[in-house]
Amino acid sequence: MLGKRLHELRLTRGMSLRALAQAAGVSPTLLSQIERGVTEPSLSTLRALSAVFGESMAALFRDPAAPSVWLSRPGERTQITGPKGTVSYERLTHGNAPMEVLRAVFVPGQYSVAGTISHASVECLYVIRGTMTVEVAGIAHQVQAAEAITFDAIHAHRYINRGAVDAEIVLSVTPPIP
Repeated sequence: MLGKRLHELRLTRGMSLRALAQAAGVSPTLLSQIERGVTEPSLSTLRALSAVFGESMAALFRDPAAPSVWLSRPGERTQITGPKGTVSYERLTHGNAPMEVLRAVFVPGQYSVAGTISHASVECLYVIRGTMTVEVAGIAHQVQAAEAITFDAIHAHRYINRGAVDAEIVLSVTPPIP
Protein backbone atom coordinates (compact mmCIF):
# COMPACT_ATOMS: atom_id res chain seq x y z
CA MET A 1 0.00 0.00 0.00
CA LEU A 2 2.84 2.43 0.84
CA GLY A 3 4.47 1.85 -2.55
CA LYS A 4 1.22 2.48 -4.38
CA ARG A 5 0.59 5.67 -2.37
CA LEU A 6 4.11 7.00 -3.09
CA HIS A 7 3.64 6.25 -6.78
CA GLU A 8 0.31 8.13 -6.82
CA LEU A 9 1.77 11.12 -4.93
CA ARG A 10 4.72 11.27 -7.32
CA LEU A 11 2.54 11.13 -10.43
CA THR A 12 0.01 13.61 -9.03
CA ARG A 13 2.83 16.09 -8.60
CA GLY A 14 4.22 15.37 -12.06
CA MET A 15 7.56 14.12 -10.74
CA SER A 16 9.79 11.56 -12.39
CA LEU A 17 11.40 8.83 -10.30
CA ARG A 18 14.76 10.60 -10.69
CA ALA A 19 13.36 14.02 -9.68
CA LEU A 20 11.76 12.60 -6.52
CA ALA A 21 14.91 10.64 -5.68
CA GLN A 22 17.04 13.76 -6.03
CA ALA A 23 14.64 15.88 -3.95
CA ALA A 24 14.51 13.22 -1.20
CA GLY A 25 18.25 12.48 -1.29
CA VAL A 26 17.86 8.79 -2.15
CA SER A 27 18.58 6.65 -5.20
CA PRO A 28 16.04 6.16 -8.01
CA THR A 29 16.59 2.40 -7.65
CA LEU A 30 15.54 2.49 -3.98
CA LEU A 31 12.41 4.50 -4.84
CA SER A 32 11.50 2.06 -7.60
CA GLN A 33 11.86 -0.84 -5.17
CA ILE A 34 9.68 0.92 -2.58
CA GLU A 35 6.99 1.73 -5.16
CA ARG A 36 6.94 -1.90 -6.35
CA GLY A 37 6.78 -3.23 -2.77
CA VAL A 38 10.14 -5.00 -3.06
CA THR A 39 11.65 -3.19 -0.07
CA GLU A 40 10.52 -1.12 2.92
CA PRO A 41 11.91 2.39 3.39
CA SER A 42 13.85 3.44 6.46
CA LEU A 43 12.44 6.04 8.85
CA SER A 44 14.83 8.67 7.48
CA THR A 45 13.68 7.91 3.90
CA LEU A 46 10.03 8.24 4.99
CA ARG A 47 10.81 11.59 6.62
CA ALA A 48 12.55 12.82 3.48
CA LEU A 49 9.68 11.72 1.22
CA SER A 50 7.02 13.27 3.46
CA ALA A 51 8.97 16.54 3.45
CA VAL A 52 9.18 16.55 -0.36
CA PHE A 53 5.43 15.92 -0.66
CA GLY A 54 4.54 18.34 2.14
CA GLU A 55 2.61 15.56 3.87
CA SER A 56 2.83 13.97 7.30
CA MET A 57 4.42 10.52 7.43
CA ALA A 58 1.00 9.13 8.37
CA ALA A 59 -0.42 10.53 5.11
CA LEU A 60 2.02 8.34 3.17
CA PHE A 61 0.21 5.27 4.51
CA ARG A 62 -3.32 6.61 4.07
CA ASP A 63 -5.56 5.06 1.45
CA PRO A 64 -6.41 7.98 -0.87
CA ALA A 65 -9.76 6.34 -1.73
CA ALA A 66 -10.79 6.29 1.93
CA PRO A 67 -12.31 9.49 3.30
CA SER A 68 -10.06 11.39 5.68
CA VAL A 69 -11.96 11.61 8.96
CA TRP A 70 -10.75 12.92 12.30
CA LEU A 71 -13.05 12.96 15.32
CA SER A 72 -12.43 15.63 17.95
CA ARG A 73 -13.57 14.81 21.48
CA PRO A 74 -13.56 16.97 24.63
CA GLY A 75 -10.64 16.13 26.90
CA GLU A 76 -8.59 14.71 24.01
CA ARG A 77 -7.93 17.96 22.16
CA THR A 78 -4.65 19.83 21.96
CA GLN A 79 -4.48 23.09 23.89
CA ILE A 80 -2.74 26.03 22.23
CA THR A 81 -1.81 29.07 24.27
CA GLY A 82 -1.94 32.37 22.43
CA PRO A 83 1.00 34.77 22.25
CA LYS A 84 2.39 35.65 25.66
CA GLY A 85 -0.04 33.29 27.39
CA THR A 86 -3.10 35.47 26.84
CA VAL A 87 -5.73 32.89 25.76
CA SER A 88 -5.88 29.12 25.69
CA TYR A 89 -7.41 27.71 22.50
CA GLU A 90 -8.72 24.19 22.08
CA ARG A 91 -7.82 22.76 18.65
CA LEU A 92 -10.92 21.19 17.05
CA THR A 93 -9.17 20.11 13.83
CA HIS A 94 -6.27 17.77 13.22
CA GLY A 95 -2.82 19.33 13.55
CA ASN A 96 -1.90 18.88 9.86
CA ALA A 97 -5.19 20.11 8.42
CA PRO A 98 -5.18 22.84 5.74
CA MET A 99 -7.60 24.76 7.96
CA GLU A 100 -7.37 25.20 11.70
CA VAL A 101 -10.51 25.46 13.83
CA LEU A 102 -10.12 26.56 17.44
CA ARG A 103 -12.50 27.03 20.36
CA ALA A 104 -11.87 29.43 23.22
CA VAL A 105 -13.56 31.15 26.11
CA PHE A 106 -12.51 34.75 26.75
CA VAL A 107 -13.20 36.02 30.26
CA PRO A 108 -14.19 39.70 30.58
CA GLY A 109 -11.20 41.90 29.69
CA GLN A 110 -9.24 39.06 28.07
CA TYR A 111 -7.67 39.60 24.64
CA SER A 112 -5.91 37.50 22.02
CA VAL A 113 -2.74 39.63 21.85
CA ALA A 114 -1.63 42.81 23.64
CA GLY A 115 -0.99 44.66 20.38
CA THR A 116 -2.11 43.27 17.05
CA ILE A 117 -1.04 40.43 14.80
CA SER A 118 -1.08 39.93 11.03
CA HIS A 119 -0.38 36.92 8.84
CA ALA A 120 -1.25 35.55 5.40
CA SER A 121 -4.51 33.75 6.22
CA VAL A 122 -8.26 34.22 6.21
CA GLU A 123 -9.96 34.12 9.62
CA CYS A 124 -13.58 33.59 10.56
CA LEU A 125 -14.67 34.13 14.16
CA TYR A 126 -18.09 32.84 15.26
CA VAL A 127 -19.44 33.89 18.66
CA ILE A 128 -21.34 31.12 20.48
CA ARG A 129 -22.17 33.21 23.56
CA GLY A 130 -21.32 36.68 24.79
CA THR A 131 -19.96 39.50 22.67
CA MET A 132 -16.49 39.95 21.18
CA THR A 133 -14.80 43.06 19.89
CA VAL A 134 -12.81 42.23 16.78
CA GLU A 135 -10.32 44.91 15.76
CA VAL A 136 -9.26 44.73 12.11
CA ALA A 137 -7.01 47.42 10.61
CA GLY A 138 -7.82 49.75 13.51
CA ILE A 139 -11.62 49.41 13.20
CA ALA A 140 -13.55 47.80 16.08
CA HIS A 141 -16.40 45.44 15.16
CA GLN A 142 -18.87 44.19 17.80
CA VAL A 143 -19.75 40.55 17.13
CA GLN A 144 -22.65 39.15 19.17
CA ALA A 145 -23.74 35.57 19.87
CA ALA A 146 -24.81 33.77 16.65
CA GLU A 147 -22.87 36.27 14.50
CA ALA A 148 -19.63 35.71 12.59
CA ILE A 149 -16.96 37.94 11.10
CA THR A 150 -14.57 36.93 8.31
CA PHE A 151 -11.54 38.95 7.18
CA ASP A 152 -8.13 38.83 5.52
CA ALA A 153 -5.72 38.33 8.41
CA ILE A 154 -2.96 40.20 6.57
CA HIS A 155 -4.56 43.24 8.24
CA ALA A 156 -3.47 43.86 11.84
CA HIS A 157 -6.09 42.36 14.13
CA ARG A 158 -6.96 41.11 17.61
CA TYR A 159 -9.90 39.85 19.67
CA ILE A 160 -11.08 41.37 22.96
CA ASN A 161 -13.90 40.53 25.35
CA ARG A 162 -15.05 43.97 26.50
CA GLY A 163 -18.30 42.57 27.92
CA ALA A 164 -19.21 41.67 31.49
CA VAL A 165 -19.66 37.91 30.84
CA ASP A 166 -17.54 35.15 29.33
CA ALA A 167 -17.50 35.00 25.52
CA GLU A 168 -17.20 31.60 23.84
CA ILE A 169 -15.94 31.58 20.26
CA VAL A 170 -14.99 29.27 17.41
CA LEU A 171 -12.18 30.56 15.20
CA SER A 172 -11.27 29.18 11.76
CA VAL A 173 -7.92 30.02 10.18
CA THR A 174 -6.87 28.98 6.67
CA PRO A 175 -4.12 28.31 6.03
CA PRO A 176 -3.04 27.80 9.64
CA ILE A 177 -0.26 30.01 10.92
CA PRO A 178 2.89 28.11 11.86
